Amino acid sequence: MLKIGLLGCGRIGQVHARSVSQLDGVTVTAVADAFNAPAADLASKANAKVLPSEDLIQSADVDAVVIGTPTDTHYDLIHAACEAGKAIFCEKPVDMSADRIRECMTAVETSGVAFMTAFNRRFDPNFAQVQARISAGEIGGVELVTIQSRDPSPPPVSYIKTSGGLFRDMMIHDLDMARFLLDEEPVSVFAVGSSLVDPEIGAAGDVDTAAVTLTTASGKICQISNSRRATYGYDQRIEVHGAKGMLRAENMLETTVEVATESGFRRAPAQHFFLERYEAAYRAEMAHFVQAVSDGTTPSPNIKDGLRAQVLADAAAQSLESGAPVAV
Repeated sequence: MLKIGLLGCGRIGQVHARSVSQLDGVTVTAVADAFNAPAADLASKANAKVLPSEDLIQSADVDAVVIGTPTDTHYDLIHAACEAGKAIFCEKPVDMSADRIRECMTAVETSGVAFMTAFNRRFDPNFAQVQARISAGEIGGVELVTIQSRDPSPPPVSYIKTSGGLFRDMMIHDLDMARFLLDEEPVSVFAVGSSLVDPEIGAAGDVDTAAVTLTTASGKICQISNSRRATYGYDQRIEVHGAKGMLRAENMLETTVEVATESGFRRAPAQHFFLERYEAAYRAEMAHFVQAVSDGTTPSPNIKDGLRAQVLADAAAQSLESGAPVAV
């Protein structure tokens, strides 16, 4: 039985606790949070102990830690877990600084602990099937990838101010997905962005509408578009065009029912929020981590994937500021 210590009992911590509860061979034994109420609530649901984060990491009843705390706490928690020899499952981004991620990478490599960066979208059943069919050669060599990712509404401006910006907070998932589908590292990043949804986001120094073009050394292209507003639900689509055809994954809708009348065809809106849209992906990524740690194999995506996505996000932010492509 793999014993999990859960660091962070907020929304994402609850998601991971629920995923663990649905898997065999793993249990949450301890939780920690900066606030007492969410920790006590989640501990009660998981039948776990509440411990200070330092004690949780050192506990003999914890084999692996799940880090779902604010990003600015990840660095210290990763280093502490490495020193304690605990396997690590860490929410994205690993850190806002690529240099600090490199320091975390050194700690992980020195300690030899298993490390997984939680890019859950790789585990979405539809997106994973697209990648598998690309790898099987169904559409030939990849030429053009298109990723569309739009939230139903923007987060509070108070969150925007500490998020690291759209590229590092929101698009980082899509940047990792681009690498997942291209199977070749981008060497150039060009970004444009505007504040069209909420002027307060612009006043906070961020954008809410953005597009990025990634180019690989062989000339493969990925186009990513992000918006903090989609009136029709949580918009998550990918399309991959290759030499022999195209693969596409469409939105998950609230229902599959469609009605046709003399006025036309009508379908349900897209599922409204990421928690429901990616429920299966969250469960699958946790299952992968548990299996890898249990078998002594290397989980994927790893900390190098976390670093590479951060480097691309940094390059996008730099390109937006300079108005020119950035080599990576």
